Amino acid sequence: MRQTPHDAARRLLGAFAAAVLTTTALAAAPADPALADPAAGATPPFASYEAEAGALGGGATVVSLTAAPTTQYSSAALEASGHAYVRLTGTGQSVQWTNATSAPISAINLRASIPDSPDGSGTTATLDLYVNNTFRQALNLNSRQSWFYEGNNNYNGSDQNPSDGDPRDFFDEFRTFITGAPIAPGATLTLKRDAANTAAFYDLDVVDVENPPAPLSQPANSISITSCGAVADNNPTNGSGDGGAVDSTGAIQNCVNQAQSQHRTLWIPAGTFYLKGTTGLQATGITIAGAGVWYSTIYRDVPLPNNTPLAALFNLTSCTVRDFHLDSDARSRAMVDGGGGAMDTTGTNWVADDIWSQHVESGFWASGTGGTVENSRLTAIWADGINLNNVSLNNSVGNNLTATNNFVRGTGDDGMAINSVNYNTDSGGNRTYYTPMSHITMTHNTIVAPWGGKGIGIYGGSGQDVEYNYISDTARYIGLGAGRFGVNGSDLLGATVNGNVVVRSGGNAYSQGQPALHIGNGGDGQNVGVVDHVTVTNNTVTAALYDGIGFSTSTNTVLQNNTVDSPWRNGIVVAPPFYPAPSGSASITGNTVTGLRSGQSAFTNNSGGFAASASGNSWQGGASPEGPYGGTAAAIPGVVQAENYDTGGSGVAYSVTAAGGTANGYRADGVDLESTSDTSGGYNLGWTGGGQWFRYTVNVASAGTYTLSARVAAPVAVNDALHLADASGANLTGGVNLPATGDWQNWTTVTARLTLPAGRQVLTLAEDNAGWNVNSLRFDATGGGPTPTNLAAGRPTSESSHTDVYPSSNVTDGNQNSYWESTNNAFPQWVQVDLGSAQSADRVVLRLPASWGARDETLSLSGSTDGSTFTTVKASATYTLSPAGNDTVTITFPAVPERYWRATITANTGWPAGQVSEFEVWNQ
Repeated sequence: MRQTPHDAARRLLGAFAAAVLTTTALAAAPADPALADPAAGATPPFASYEAEAGALGGGATVVSLTAAPTTQYSSAALEASGHAYVRLTGTGQSVQWTNATSAPISAINLRASIPDSPDGSGTTATLDLYVNNTFRQALNLNSRQSWFYEGNNNYNGSDQNPSDGDPRDFFDEFRTFITGAPIAPGATLTLKRDAANTAAFYDLDVVDVENPPAPLSQPANSISITSCGAVADNNPTNGSGDGGAVDSTGAIQNCVNQAQSQHRTLWIPAGTFYLKGTTGLQATGITIAGAGVWYSTIYRDVPLPNNTPLAALFNLTSCTVRDFHLDSDARSRAMVDGGGGAMDTTGTNWVADDIWSQHVESGFWASGTGGTVENSRLTAIWADGINLNNVSLNNSVGNNLTATNNFVRGTGDDGMAINSVNYNTDSGGNRTYYTPMSHITMTHNTIVAPWGGKGIGIYGGSGQDVEYNYISDTARYIGLGAGRFGVNGSDLLGATVNGNVVVRSGGNAYSQGQPALHIGNGGDGQNVGVVDHVTVTNNTVTAALYDGIGFSTSTNTVLQNNTVDSPWRNGIVVAPPFYPAPSGSASITGNTVTGLRSGQSAFTNNSGGFAASASGNSWQGGASPEGPYGGTAAAIPGVVQAENYDTGGSGVAYSVTAAGGTANGYRADGVDLESTSDTSGGYNLGWTGGGQWFRYTVNVASAGTYTLSARVAAPVAVNDALHLADASGANLTGGVNLPATGDWQNWTTVTARLTLPAGRQVLTLAEDNAGWNVNSLRFDATGGGPTPTNLAAGRPTSESSHTDVYPSSNVTDGNQNSYWESTNNAFPQWVQVDLGSAQSADRVVLRLPASWGARDETLSLSGSTDGSTFTTVKASATYTLSPAGNDTVTITFPAVPERYWRATITANTGWPAGQVSEFEVWNQ
């Protein structure tokens, strides 16, 4: 989303990632990190074969980007995925791949470019497909929905006059079923320019291959749009609609109205159904379902040129949509060219699942509370792919929205955006203000080759969570940016940016040399506003076109444990060109910069007013790769000695606010270590402090529940002294309380329970409150004594209140997707479980639906033996439930016997009510 009016920076939705992203990067760039790190990106229903990775025939050539751009203008190589493509110019030239998917291929989607026409209206041509070197079918391609020109003062516009020069938007996407038998595993797939293929050139970027399942059947209690008079027209569109197609707009809207009044699902059967004109469909509170993205299509056909503002194809409030395809004849994002959105969405708990959008202004322009976009794909989009905001359909909030497992490629603006608007101004100068967005989650998405915007833009709000996304091949702009959108955007007051992979990103829009990853307030031409408390950890930035990571004005940024490899300019830069940072602050620890070119710097601070505290980074002799102490991961079951925290240095293996320690003879960085008098001897970890942590690489023999026995000493009792977390930060044990032992070297054992997956992993010992020592951590597979049991499963419940169809009985039904919700705006509220008799328990697990966005609930736990007199089991505290932790929190405490267990909720950042999906009470 560039610095343009918000009413012009409109909509779109997202999709599944490519399973095979075989690429040739910029010269000398390393292999794609996403292939080595399957945690980043979406999980696809298709595989993607890059053209440049195929076998060339007949003189076909590869065109690659071999240097960072020196102008602000575009090129086909710059806009291609992998920044490379194959060109076919002569008869007999071809590119071939082998089906290595272990499944038949019955459908393909080709990203390609053919020449424009002299008048800019586009051309059509065919390209031949061969299977096992035998002709199978001709593919229909066109350039009607590509090619803009930026010369003659048309930079970043939608000019379609070829004589203006400096072209961009070269590629479009073309999908088709395979004629005849599917392409078997091991068979070859060839695209070949034959004599009948008349385009002057064919630039082939990537082909997606898949075997779609059979069409879905009409669900029960649904009404088909054909029963209301909608008529399918299945003639190929190929860049423009069929003039003879029936307009089904009125018929479909009639069916929508019936579905709403009759509480039925709206069914879109297989076929292409036309919306002719400028109006869209309106729906509230229903499910709209299709036969699948390869079968059911809603196609907008707008008479061009158009001079009427367009509504989105769908304007939805609190709806669920799934399993269909959206397309249009739009030739740009402009109104005159038919640019209108696919889905404008708002309301509560809305869902978009498995939607494929193409050739629309934006895929999703979505606000509201509790909505989710998932498992969808967006290809060849004029503006934003998925824009989660607080303004869609005149709403003023955008909270707890989620985008996960989506695939986005070839957008003319941001692939995905969190777009928190502070105010908008109407033509009369009047301002409308909006609530800043909070708790927006974008995880496990793949964004490839945006030609006119960022990969992901985080624009304002608080509590935003952007993790494990794969972003590659931006043509002009920042790959991943955390900041604020212009003068009317909200300040960014907290975000987590973790585990993302950013490849071949950044760009030279406006001749700025933009970084691949950016933190600060100047990312869109307006150096205004506050960007504060952005935590950027464990990200990989590879082959950046300019600087790897850049800072403009921002405060309290944490840049930790990130890797920048083979940037074309510098590694990490404060105040790079065009991104001023006259003030600000950041902690920069444990980062690694490798593959620098001659004359470039790993780290540069160009600002005298920006306080960058750098330690333990590779250019300082730190940031060694994290690894187990002694080279071998500690075995679980077994004992982990506290002094054997991982190697890698500060910010990588440990983090302390002040270095104590007297055991440098044991290890050179003997931070906070001292000799111990405990029976095992050796050294213990001391000088504890809130917020400090130490990491341990372990190898777990088998998945299961383990008992942690920690040897500790504390002169006085310490509540919530520590907890263990996994690599994602999820709290595994809950807070562990320590009793008073009377001295720093008087030792005792405290226990906790945790569940671990099998295999090598990293555990973090988090110091939550100071005043104790620890000598060792013993992990034993749970055995002997009672089996850990959820005592609350299926038990009776009660509540202070509930709303609608969300009673307290949902909290013990074993279904994480059902939940209790209290009356709105009436805190405090409580929910209670009756175990039938007083039973001892030492932990409570609370859950919310796993698809919900992050939120904080403030609550206390109390217990009673008679149901009338309650005593506090756990004092009120604020707990974060987020997708990263499966929307689950574990609350531990010394074992107590109670019959009635009550959670009293006094605040909830996600909804003005108490919410609990599962209330589990465990005896171990």
